[in-house]
Amino acid sequence: RGSNQQRNRWAVSLLEVQPTDRVLEIGFGPGIAIAELAGRAPQGHVYGIDHSEVMVRQAGRRNRAAIRARRVHLAHASVDQLPSFGEPLDAILAVNSVKFWPDPSERLHDVRRLLRPAGRIALVSQPRCPGATRDTTERAAQELQDLLTRAGFTRLRTEILDLDPPVACVLATNP
Repeated sequence: RGSNQQRNRWAVSLLEVQPTDRVLEIGFGPGIAIAELAGRAPQGHVYGIDHSEVMVRQAGRRNRAAIRARRVHLAHASVDQLPSFGEPLDAILAVNSVKFWPDPSERLHDVRRLLRPAGRIALVSQPRCPGATRDTTERAAQELQDLLTRAGFTRLRTEILDLDPPVACVLATNP
């Protein structure tokens, strides 16, 4: 779907990934953002976890060359059982997945511990409920802001992409 590609590329651009960054995507789906992240961090490492084996296979095919080059590492895992990523991460992305996490507030505390000081996080929501509007998106963004604040993130900002329905990306920093 074209909007899926547009949403993922937009979210990655907001995360301001640098060439040597270590980045994690939680719930990477078909691997569109993984590919975009790998392109922006050619000397870095991109990690991804997804609870679906089907998505791991699909994203693996899409990112085959970067996986072979050991720049992309995909795992079948859940956010409530995060694997180790060795050194601290520079950035974390989650697109349309937080609403499926068990105890999102607690998971964001766990995720924050993976980030280096001043590390960045981007949580994206494009509501898909019937009749979703800009108001629906703004309410979803507020919920993400509240979760990030409770988890100890700072310097929150929200960006909106005008799709149908609109997409919210809430960005924050690990103090």
